[in-house]
Amino acid sequence: MDKILKYLFLWVVGGTVYVGIELVYRGYSHWTMFVLGGVCFICLGLINHTIEWTMPLWKQVSIGVIIVTVLEFIAGCIVNIWLDWEVWNYSMLPFNILGQICPQFIVLWFPVCLFGIVLDDWVRYLFFGEKRPYYKCFQS
Repeated sequence: MDKILKYLFLWVVGGTVYVGIELVYRGYSHWTMFVLGGVCFICLGLINHTIEWTMPLWKQVSIGVIIVTVLEFIAGCIVNIWLDWEVWNYSMLPFNILGQICPQFIVLWFPVCLFGIVLDDWVRYLFFGEKRPYYKCFQS
């Protein structure tokens, strides 16, 4: 039960932070972004909990960007194409895939993933007594 509560807490933190980012950036959000933001946050946190901490931060962020992009594409296909809720649409941007992902937003995931990985590590440390975060930034 403790593990379920921990991941529920992390999901709420991630969803809240992502909706906050959208409110600042776009001025509005959608409840599905809370759900997706929470799932992405949990996935970002699992990167250095399934792979050694010795992995350089830039590699963790790169893996995070791939994960977030795949999740964004899947969520977009569900909420925008299948359910036709029109939460976002990148079809006007060059090199988009089905209007759900595009290079311009993939680049924006790098700082968001960096923030998410570091935030997850510190939340786990401060609230759940997990390992104190440390990072190798530039090693290969």
